[in-house]
Amino acid sequence: MASEPRLKASVLLSVAGVAVLAFGAGMVHDSPRLVVLCALAALPLLWTLWGCLERLAMLRHPKPPEPKAVLTIEQQHLVDNALALETSLEHAPIALFRIEGAGEEAAATLVKPLNGNARKLVAPGRAVEPAALYRQLAGQPGERRTMIQFDTERGVERALLAVSELVLQGRSQRLAALMPVESELEAEALNAWRQLVHVLTHEIMNSLTPVASLSRTARDMLDEVRAALPQDVAHDLVTALDAISRRADSLADFVASYRSLSNVPAARPERIHVAALFERVRALVAPAWRARGGQVQFSVEPATLELVADPGQLEQALINLLKNAFEASAGVDKAGARVSARLVRGGRLRIEVADDGPGVPLELVNHIFTPFFTTKKQGGGIGLAMVRHLVHENGGTVRYARPVGAGARFVISF
Repeated sequence: MASEPRLKASVLLSVAGVAVLAFGAGMVHDSPRLVVLCALAALPLLWTLWGCLERLAMLRHPKPPEPKAVLTIEQQHLVDNALALETSLEHAPIALFRIEGAGEEAAATLVKPLNGNARKLVAPGRAVEPAALYRQLAGQPGERRTMIQFDTERGVERALLAVSELVLQGRSQRLAALMPVESELEAEALNAWRQLVHVLTHEIMNSLTPVASLSRTARDMLDEVRAALPQDVAHDLVTALDAISRRADSLADFVASYRSLSNVPAARPERIHVAALFERVRALVAPAWRARGGQVQFSVEPATLELVADPGQLEQALINLLKNAFEASAGVDKAGARVSARLVRGGRLRIEVADDGPGVPLELVNHIFTPFFTTKKQGGGIGLAMVRHLVHENGGTVRYARPVGAGARFVISF
């Protein structure tokens, strides 16, 4: 703020300027236009004069400082505890919601997110229909735990929900704690299946190998003594031993295909240009689609999109999905498939594989990634299970997403 001498000088100069302009207006009173110009020129000087007088008054009669509120030790302790609790609540590793009242009719207004994870869950890019999630939360009774599922941009996700009843300021409320557990459940399921497949294939092969070996040895011994046996007995023995040998070899091949599920090598991640990856996959799968009258379309936005993953494993996952799409859409005229990659909210990379086939029935969606599960007559139930395993090995997730139109749609997120 300016000092008092400088303010006084400004006041004197402003007064002198106004006086000069007033004198000049009096001298030219016969010219109304010049009088108006003098009046307009005096306005800034008057404004400056008013401001200087106000500042002089403040300097001579300053306002006393407002006394600061002094908190007692107990009050400061309560404030610190409240701030610490608010910070802990905001960064809690679960999504917290407050539910006022009961019923599902006005769920969108009854349910309010309380912390950052809750707001992220209902923000664009996660839950497809936040109102549907709110209705589920509002419809849950108090004091219970349950597992719910809801649609997200990555597909259906499961979450553990715990609801508690409480009364705040005389109002009955419910507190809902929601913990998404889809990724954890998938990881545990994958480990369990991998261990099961490893044990089964190991035990089956241990029993199968001597059976196949003994059948071949018995067949060789039979050839040596065949001439001494009745013709019909020799024929029946040859047929039986050949059948045992063929079934043993077939079963060994079958078990070997499942052994690959439990023996996937560790991922070797490197920086991948997604467009180049798609070009390699296109070269492998496009000829079969063109031969059937369809095509596979690939798109990357932006074209410079990159990903850190094992290129061989990610290629195999995409090939398996497109092979599955090719077989599922076999009865559809000029059926095609679309593979796209783009960045979505939260900096995640999203790869979609969609086809024009009949899609997956709703009652089978929860089983399609399970090893040994298949609806094909000649299928082994390992294709989609291998896709999930390969994607998880590279730190991603794969979901079956609700298709926009006809067909099936799989979403891989990193």
